[in-house]
Amino acid sequence: MKLRENSDYLANQEKRESNTRYYPRHMPIVLKEGNGIKIKDVNGNEYYDCLSGAGTLALGHNHPVVVEAIQKVLDSKLPLHTLDFATPVKDDFIEELFAHLPDRFRSRAKILFCGPTGADAVEAALKLVKTATGRRSLFSFHGGYHGMTQGALSLTGNLHAKQRVSTSMNDVHFLPYPYSYRCFFGQGGLAGAQTGIHYIQQVLSDPESGIVPPAGMILELVQGEGGAIPAPVEWIRSIRSLTRQHKIPLIVDEIQTGLGRTGKFFAFEHADIEPDVLLLSKAVGGSLPLSVVVYHESLDVWTPGAHDGTFRGNQLAMATGAATMRFIEENHIVAHTEKMGQKLQRQLMDVQKATRSIGEVRGRGLMIGVEIVDQQQEPDQLGTYPAHPRLARQIQKECFKRGLILELGGRNECVARFLPPLIVTDDEIDLITDRFGQAVIAAENSYF
Repeated sequence: MKLRENSDYLANQEKRESNTRYYPRHMPIVLKEGNGIKIKDVNGNEYYDCLSGAGTLALGHNHPVVVEAIQKVLDSKLPLHTLDFATPVKDDFIEELFAHLPDRFRSRAKILFCGPTGADAVEAALKLVKTATGRRSLFSFHGGYHGMTQGALSLTGNLHAKQRVSTSMNDVHFLPYPYSYRCFFGQGGLAGAQTGIHYIQQVLSDPESGIVPPAGMILELVQGEGGAIPAPVEWIRSIRSLTRQHKIPLIVDEIQTGLGRTGKFFAFEHADIEPDVLLLSKAVGGSLPLSVVVYHESLDVWTPGAHDGTFRGNQLAMATGAATMRFIEENHIVAHTEKMGQKLQRQLMDVQKATRSIGEVRGRGLMIGVEIVDQQQEPDQLGTYPAHPRLARQIQKECFKRGLILELGGRNECVARFLPPLIVTDDEIDLITDRFGQAVIAAENSYF
């Protein structure tokens, strides 16, 4: 196949693909190859990838252990399409995943293999808790993101994709998530988080709240698409205590945080809690499509076939997922992630000091957000400046010009999100922050 120019492929994409395509509108690139943190386009341009397949590529592009795992499955002649039949590869994947669960959770855990996307794991979890409890309502959080299928979208805070969809799931109730920089209660910090817990406690206890006891509560411990917002550890523990007290299954969505992204193998380990239901996708497939639900056996009351999917037996993804988990464990990648995340945050804070448009740098591990604000406007009572989405988009463009790929998220898409592969090096962190700093200055000069 003869490769053409970027513009040729992009013209074909514009002509043939759906209007919903997103990333190429802001990063007009045609991918040719990837290696580690780097990707190249068909024109030979090289980029440092801080998007990493929205967190899917824990070990970066084409890591040798991933390629080797794929080749072993192909050489074995194992059927690639196995529905929910048992296979040696599947058994190995389960053993590897369960080895990383806390002892008490592992001893009473069940696993469900879903369709290949994280959204299907969310849908399965909804059916699971509704079946087990006999209830219908659900709690989610402002700023949360759980997917684009009907149930998952109904649980998602962002309004853009919901406004023209009239068939959202009923009886979903949104609760305040602790977002110190833009506090729901106008308090910020620990005070805002504590007020949020008091509010949720009142909702659960008040017989006049108007909300029937829920079938479950779904929660991201670090909101990803919502702007890389980490929940305080004490707040997480309080939520776990409240859900136990009121016998509400707690669904922890670790579709983006799982497998070391936050500096722990699972984000819930930061707070030393255990969920009732754990959702995993993205990195758990070792760069290939896979999603699973791991849950307490007491919830396992549904009947055979209550949730299934044609592609729930992806043998290649189970092999690459197991290989990725082993590599993370054997090479101390979780500790490395914590170290690199701390360095990246420090250096981004240095960029903040040297520029005029960064309101906050935050995150956990290698899941970091930089909120872009308009400091020419008046701040609110907390000292928080208004979002500046146009400047954020210009910063993204300037990053792209300099060979750095990152995505925007958060309220008004004004948060630059950093999701580099977990194997990123010290030197690569230096290069990433240098290019980002240059991009911020260039973008600011075009506005101020």
